[in-house]
Amino acid sequence: MNIAMISYHTCPLATLGGKDTGGMNVYVRDVTRFLGQRGVHVDVFTRSQDEHIPHVLHDLGYGNRVVHIPAGPEVPLPKKELARYLSDFAEGIKQFALEKGIRYDLIHSHYWMSGIAAEALKAAWGVPVIHMFHTLGLMKNRIARSPAEMEGEYRIEGERRVLQIADRIIAATPAERAQLQFLYQASDSKITVIPPGVDTSRFYPIPKEEAREIIGIPANDDDRLLLFVGRIEPLKGLDTLIRAIAMMREQGVQCRVPHYLAVVGGDPQASGENLSDEMARLQALREELGLNELVLFLGKRAQDTLPYYYSAADVLIMPSHYESFGMVALEAMACGTPVVASQVGGLAFLIQDGQTGFVVPDGDPSALSERLTLLLTDSNLRQKLGQQAALYARQYAWEKVIDQILDVYLQFGLQPQPA
Repeated sequence: MNIAMISYHTCPLATLGGKDTGGMNVYVRDVTRFLGQRGVHVDVFTRSQDEHIPHVLHDLGYGNRVVHIPAGPEVPLPKKELARYLSDFAEGIKQFALEKGIRYDLIHSHYWMSGIAAEALKAAWGVPVIHMFHTLGLMKNRIARSPAEMEGEYRIEGERRVLQIADRIIAATPAERAQLQFLYQASDSKITVIPPGVDTSRFYPIPKEEAREIIGIPANDDDRLLLFVGRIEPLKGLDTLIRAIAMMREQGVQCRVPHYLAVVGGDPQASGENLSDEMARLQALREELGLNELVLFLGKRAQDTLPYYYSAADVLIMPSHYESFGMVALEAMACGTPVVASQVGGLAFLIQDGQTGFVVPDGDPSALSERLTLLLTDSNLRQKLGQQAALYARQYAWEKVIDQILDVYLQFGLQPQPA
């Protein structure tokens, strides 16, 4: 079985926490690796953003390739500009297949632009298209707080087009399935709910003192570590978390239980026009609230270091306004770290309130500070929730989830080769 995996706008090998890197990168990387273990050949096609990186890499193992297709200038581009190069991208994929003499049995596309590229490939190859949106434009628009955060109509039209093109849609949660039905009038017969998985051979509880040593926290530093991991953009709700930290300081929690927040993601060292608007806004908020010593912006980190950060942390926080699933939360749970998250989207399904962490109302710093204070001041509760989180995360192990994805492939008459 040969699969053409399409991830047009972002490469699965990219460093986590960049502008367009996050859960989708991890998903594409891991699903490719675990399909490889089952004897499925996968070529991941992504747009080349750096002419100095080889166009074909074998970093995902099992003979599976990441293929960087030149489409437009080989530099990072805004998403709206990326849409104009989709036809060039599809032509590049067809040329690669022709040169390598490979016939793909199925297309698995990710994010709406990849789905648009898949239309031309489907017509050329006569094969089915399986698609996963990861995020939905209409959902992002529902929580946008300014015109600048709104997704353009070109994306909404593109998503509707992909729903027509695709033979099957994979939704991460029942909530996403309902959103597709309600907001896009998608046919339920096309939708299959399959959650993302977690690689439990990489994400597992590491002794805290060992994890902290690896990421550079001194052995004599007993301060509690609160952790945020993700892109620096408004929908992640990081301002809510910073305000919650300020409330906790005002209530004397910092004096009773010293703690600080480490933020993994973005580029806090950029200057001038290279500093993102959201990073500048958050740094200004930190300054305004007098939290320079309590809120540390660490910037991007390699994906392989994340198990150490999760295991070193006492609590992982996801104060998002919208998450289709919440891969970061699942990874942290697998490392035995309790999670406090907004009760939105996939997070509302993933976090078991009072069992593996807590869910709080979206955009409510007071409720968030209350739950964080409870966890920081009760080590027994923190340990209990962390242990239960690690056990709960095992049901999302990729070994189990990949079976569900293969079942969808097999519904189209495809058969994997023996590993």
